Amino acid sequence: MYKERSLTDQEIDLLKSQNCECDDWTLVTVAPGFNPHFVKNTRFSGKIRIGLLDEEFELAGGLRKHACINNAVIHNCEIGNNVVIENIQNYIANYVIGDNCFIQNVDVILVDGMTTFGNGTEVNVLNESGGREVHIHDKLSAHFAYVYSLYRHRPNLIRRMRAMVDFYARKHASEMGYIGDHAMIVNVGYIKNVKIGSYSKITGAMKLKNGSINSNGQAPVYVGRNVIAEDFIISSGSRVEGGSIISRCFIGQACHLDHGYSASDSLFFSNCQGENGEACALFAGPYTVTHHKSTLLIAGMFSFMNAGSGSNQSNHMYKLGPIHQGIIERGAKTTSNSYVLWPAKVGPFSLILGRHYQHSDTSNLPFSYLVENNNATHLAPAINLRSVGTIRDAKKWPERDKRRDPNKLDYINFNLLSPYTIQKVFAGVEILKNLQATAGETSEIYTYQSCIIKNAALRRGLELYEIVIHKFLGNSIIKRLEKTGFTSNVEIRERLKPDTPIGTGEWVDISGLIAPKSEIDKLLCRIENGEITRLKEINKVFKELHEQYYTLEWTWAWEKIQEFYNVTPESITAGEIIEIVEKWKAAVVKLDEMIYNDAKKEFSLSFKTGFGSDGDIQDQAMDFEYVRGAFDKNPFVVATLRHIEDKKALGNELIERIRNVK
Repeated sequence: MYKERSLTDQEIDLLKSQNCECDDWTLVTVAPGFNPHFVKNTRFSGKIRIGLLDEEFELAGGLRKHACINNAVIHNCEIGNNVVIENIQNYIANYVIGDNCFIQNVDVILVDGMTTFGNGTEVNVLNESGGREVHIHDKLSAHFAYVYSLYRHRPNLIRRMRAMVDFYARKHASEMGYIGDHAMIVNVGYIKNVKIGSYSKITGAMKLKNGSINSNGQAPVYVGRNVIAEDFIISSGSRVEGGSIISRCFIGQACHLDHGYSASDSLFFSNCQGENGEACALFAGPYTVTHHKSTLLIAGMFSFMNAGSGSNQSNHMYKLGPIHQGIIERGAKTTSNSYVLWPAKVGPFSLILGRHYQHSDTSNLPFSYLVENNNATHLAPAINLRSVGTIRDAKKWPERDKRRDPNKLDYINFNLLSPYTIQKVFAGVEILKNLQATAGETSEIYTYQSCIIKNAALRRGLELYEIVIHKFLGNSIIKRLEKTGFTSNVEIRERLKPDTPIGTGEWVDISGLIAPKSEIDKLLCRIENGEITRLKEINKVFKELHEQYYTLEWTWAWEKIQEFYNVTPESITAGEIIEIVEKWKAAVVKLDEMIYNDAKKEFSLSFKTGFGSDGDIQDQAMDFEYVRGAFDKNPFVVATLRHIEDKKALGNELIERIRNVK
């Protein structure tokens, strides 16, 4: 702010002549250099501070507007330098308004009593009637919310986490609101108990109540026309517009809600998109996307997920209230008109087609298809590994990260293959082999978790799982040995030693962050015993685990390499590594060829139906090519072919580098 001074008698007389009123002008102070000519038709009450009114705003279309205060009622406010406050229908009360703000055509902006600006709001995520509630706050990460909502079997942990949120909310409670520098608030109805960050742009919103808009210069927030928001937090870089209605919601960084999207008791984390549809008690982890009017996401946990039109879930198989929830692990998709009856759990990178009523748990059969057939769920394990869509999705997520705020709330691991997914692949292999052993290898069908698996699907699943194991473990060993010259097996063995013993055992995906379960357990124990007492300390641990991912991944991968290839750290040789790399090369090429062939299907004759209207088959082919492009020039196809050659070269380079090592 600025050093203030009292108004002079001449300034008071001028303000009065410009239809300004105040019960006690001694409570009004101004910045040195204040020009009263730009304050008109305004009533002041309470303690008032006003800055300079020297500069002009250039508006869209070239119109220029001088800083001013016109046609307003202002109570107990601190107003920064060079603002426009104009045409306030009712009043502005109890706000600190930053420099260069533009506030025009607004009904009311007020703070009434002590408020936490949405911090501490209880969001009944995953269960509308409570039991997994998350108390939101400005610094909420997907990982904190994951633990807070799912680990109810550790009540002391939840009490400690709740205390941290309560402390944060009390610390940031105030009887004064805040509008940050360069904020624009135009044509807005009702704003009550809302903290508005710098560079926020709010245009045409109907009602904003009890919330925080955490905008900043690097990542502004936009709240658009006809939006209604109550009990909310909107994080940096997000957009909520198009008549969207949110109640008791946390909107994470770089999210976008538009076209009348409706959400209650829901959490949306980084890069989520919601348009047209509806959410209730939704835990939308990073990159949860839903675009369709007919789509409802309810009482479920998702991440890296795309919901098809008409997707729906139900938790209404109850007598004493809604208790059922569902977890769709990272990377899943639902097709049009899909339905899942909660409770259910679906493994990562799976595709859900049709309607499913069986309460199945396929979490240890990743990359699968769940297909409805005669009211039963048919499971095709691993089949999604050869889908061009799966690979395209994995590539697009990091490219579509719209977060511009240097202080990121979520630590997101984009890897398609990781210890988290590969451990599930190993578990899937064991499940499928046990089914063969129990029912016999010649059985036509197998049953697992109320799902039907055909013999051919089971055998194909085992084949694909083996391929992807070779790919991941081979990737790991090549990465570990890259850019290093070796003269002996002893040097190779030394390089293969992990940098840390941390990383063995089970890994978890806590809504975007992939880490060893042992380290997450250590963090939770430190919270339970009172060693960690602040939100920023928890986020620091999440950040460290994210930054150490590849170091910890190698510890896990090296242990699996020893088990899978039957090698030992004390005796492994260059020859054995070459055998592993050759298997890796074969796996990579085979998988890429499957993906290439899957992509080729989209350029088949049947896909060209409807192209080349009123023409012959040649016109059809030409029209398709002009719209979709030629297959051999498609960027993804070209990249896939290049990937095959690059990976062959990478493997050959390592083989040549260690071929003569003894």
